[in-house]
Amino acid sequence: MTSSLKTTPTGTQSAEVLTLRRVIVGVLNGVTFLALALWAADILGAGGWTGVDIALFIAFLAILPWTVLGFWNAVIGLTMLHGVRDPLGQTAPFAKNIDPDAPITLKTAVFMTLRNEDPARALHRMKLIKRALDEAGQGAHFGYFLLSDTNKEDVAAEEEAGFAAWKAEVGDAPVFYRRRTDNTGYKAGNVADFVNRWGDDYDLMLPLDADSLMDASTILTGVRQMQAHPKIGILQTLVVGMPSNSAFARIFQFGMRQGMRSYINGQAWWTGECGQFWGHNAFVRIAPFREACELPVLSGAPPFGGHILSHDQVEATFMRRAGFEVRIVPRECGSWEENPPTLLEFMRRNTRWCQGNLQYFKLLDTPGLYPVSRFQLIWAILMFVSVPGWTFLLMLAAMKPFDAEGLAGFPAGSALALYLVFLIMNQAPKLAGILDVLLTSGGARRYGGAGRFLFAAAVEMAHSWLLGAVDSFRTTVFILGLLFGKSVTWGGQARDAHGVEWGIAASNLWPQTLFGVVVVGAMASQSLAFALWSLPITLGYLIAIPFCVVTADPAAGAFLKRYGLFGVPEEFDTPEIVRKAQAN
Repeated sequence: MTSSLKTTPTGTQSAEVLTLRRVIVGVLNGVTFLALALWAADILGAGGWTGVDIALFIAFLAILPWTVLGFWNAVIGLTMLHGVRDPLGQTAPFAKNIDPDAPITLKTAVFMTLRNEDPARALHRMKLIKRALDEAGQGAHFGYFLLSDTNKEDVAAEEEAGFAAWKAEVGDAPVFYRRRTDNTGYKAGNVADFVNRWGDDYDLMLPLDADSLMDASTILTGVRQMQAHPKIGILQTLVVGMPSNSAFARIFQFGMRQGMRSYINGQAWWTGECGQFWGHNAFVRIAPFREACELPVLSGAPPFGGHILSHDQVEATFMRRAGFEVRIVPRECGSWEENPPTLLEFMRRNTRWCQGNLQYFKLLDTPGLYPVSRFQLIWAILMFVSVPGWTFLLMLAAMKPFDAEGLAGFPAGSALALYLVFLIMNQAPKLAGILDVLLTSGGARRYGGAGRFLFAAAVEMAHSWLLGAVDSFRTTVFILGLLFGKSVTWGGQARDAHGVEWGIAASNLWPQTLFGVVVVGAMASQSLAFALWSLPITLGYLIAIPFCVVTADPAAGAFLKRYGLFGVPEEFDTPEIVRKAQAN
């Protein structure tokens, strides 16, 4: 679909400028991809192509797009943060000149979707959000809903008892609880049921997950932005991790926070009104959502058919197709979530996302989608399709010395240079995030000082490579299982810090360990230097089991917290609502 409009629907941004930006990003990515592909071809083709060379080249091409776009998003984002006078005007012009005291005129439904979650956690956070909005004097414009898909009777009983106590406490205030007896349509079905029941009573909805938390200022700012721009259909906040007691979550979200700022600013610069939606901590205009964002039931049986697991990106593309903007505010604000506390929980969440994203194959021919929206569906698919490329690349690299050509005449120096360039490009979003903190006045102080920050940044990069190895193997095996009909179910998530026993870690991660032993052993049998250079991306396989146990150990988490290591800014200067949430 194309538009004759010279501005985006809100009138805040030139459509021609956005088109030019997209051309620039496309050219930068295309040229970089081609250059790296030709470099790899020159290396692998030295002395003639073998079957292993061809397979290595295909695996390299599979992992290249995600790395290249991540690199350019990071470069553009860092430029927006520190190289232009008006970064918000470049990436989110709709967010400028909003009257912070404008009367609230829209009614907003704040709801939390639950499925076998800790009811006390969910209720406590909803209470905190309601109390904060009441104290801000704006409570009359909001309603609150607990939307349950819980199928465990003991958990459901806790939900009902907890809500009954809350209702007794608040009296006639608009707080509601609804439990569906099945999980039809997964989370999207839960939301659709809410829209059909209560959508006429509200203008906006603010979906939250059971681990979500938002402060009153962020919520009221978002509502005022939606009021000022009736053609914004979805407004996504930048969600960051809360302080955590889990060593795994602390390290993971520390790195995620650095990588996200530059990446999202760069992405927002060129995606513009076709922005991201993550399904929670976002403002959604109910009327167009109900009219235009109903999800289709995909043809065929699961895992690729049936109801869509990863609903949010599809809803974003449908909202844009309906003539409304989908926007993200690429600035950290009072919008938080929690990250998986262990490696096993992280992999479990990723497999659900993987299956959901791969279902997008059946949506690529959906009529009327804007080109950028269609690209985002493709990009969501590539996020996981590229993962097996890593696994097969390592396996094939280990086989390279044994093929017909061997290593005779192999340009090892050029291969090592490409390898190092690729590693740096892969870490570009995090490197840009680190530079952003160091270039921002008082930035490192928010993380406990420059020394603590730089130490944590260096260790987190190593952690990310270890994590990437373990998870990439798991995802590869899972994708192969999908091809044979394996499917995941939608269940609750463990969100609190807890240990993982050695036996459980071993039973889940022995395949990764065996793969690492075989691959690194094959490399070492031909060249010890080859094996040692591979360790940034192979060590994670070898130590997967102890890595899982140690990062989940409550004592490790307590140690890191005691010394402020891998702490996010909210740990050193804790907002009141976060302090109260963690006191529960």
